[in-house]
Amino acid sequence: MLEFFKRLSRAPQFDAAGLGTDVIARPVGAGCVLPPAGVGVVVAASGHTRRVSAGGRLTLAEGEAGWCFHPGPYGCDLVPFAAAPEIGLRLHFAIDSPDRRVTQQRFDLFLASEAAGELTLANLGARIEAALQRELGQGNLDLPPCATLDEWNAFRGGFNQLLYTRFGVTVDDCVPVDLGGTRDYAQALQARAAAAVPAAPAAPAIAAPHAADAAGGDARALRRLFLELPCVMCRMRQAALPQGQDAFRRQQALLRRLDLACLAASTMPALGLAAPGQALAPADQRRRAGHSLRAAAALDEAWALLARLETAGDEGLERLLDEADRIVANVEDALAARKRTASAEEAA
Repeated sequence: MLEFFKRLSRAPQFDAAGLGTDVIARPVGAGCVLPPAGVGVVVAASGHTRRVSAGGRLTLAEGEAGWCFHPGPYGCDLVPFAAAPEIGLRLHFAIDSPDRRVTQQRFDLFLASEAAGELTLANLGARIEAALQRELGQGNLDLPPCATLDEWNAFRGGFNQLLYTRFGVTVDDCVPVDLGGTRDYAQALQARAAAAVPAAPAAPAIAAPHAADAAGGDARALRRLFLELPCVMCRMRQAALPQGQDAFRRQQALLRRLDLACLAASTMPALGLAAPGQALAPADQRRRAGHSLRAAAALDEAWALLARLETAGDEGLERLLDEADRIVANVEDALAARKRTASAEEAA
């Protein structure tokens, strides 16, 4: 028994400071013992994940990475309309409990494909706010001023499904709140104006950091596409569609195109190579990285569409299938452009 406690004291220690308050998830090393309220997620190089119960010891094989997250609950304030920062929503949410019907939990996939280092509450809140603003801006969610009870319930239903489908979190409560006392509107306008000013051209001596940024963004976007496109295809296959040959044919056509997009994402050329042994110009590397980011942005739209498919009735299905066709076409175009070694203008 004494030897057991000696081995336990020599085990690597996991820093759980802030976990469950300001920090949602943090990388954890092999051999660490998870805190009593922490849940472990082991991510294989292939992107497959498995969970380790709270209080357990994390064992990692070669090529695996580990995370520890606290399920919450958490709270944050969101600004649904960027032009009205004083109008807010106070959101309370928690990480979903394991769904035995699926092989991979959505939050685990989010950690595997998008989290880089520590995942803070502020970071996830910013991602949720961006997703909400995009859906409101595109008209996919509707939050009118002085909303009626039916309008509010419709918004809440769509928002809840969006967060569960996109991030794997469950909404506990969401209420309107006046943020006027915590937001400086004049300062927000100044920051927005400063961000809109075109940056001065970079000197040749500092061009290297831009190349590094392009490489990092390209790698993160391609990892997302490699891991998430098969999951999007699976969810599209499981979507409940009304009876009818036309809807079935359209669904099958989308699935075939997504399958080819998965293949394209997994066979992308290296960012810095035009051909084996032939370097690609820095400008073309940045162009390639831009197309990867464009495909990843379409991926965000695909998750939001899947959330709407979960709650759509038969009458709105035709429009959603049209939207799916547009999103898949954007993914296809971005991946095809990412493979090219020169821009379309130069090729012509």
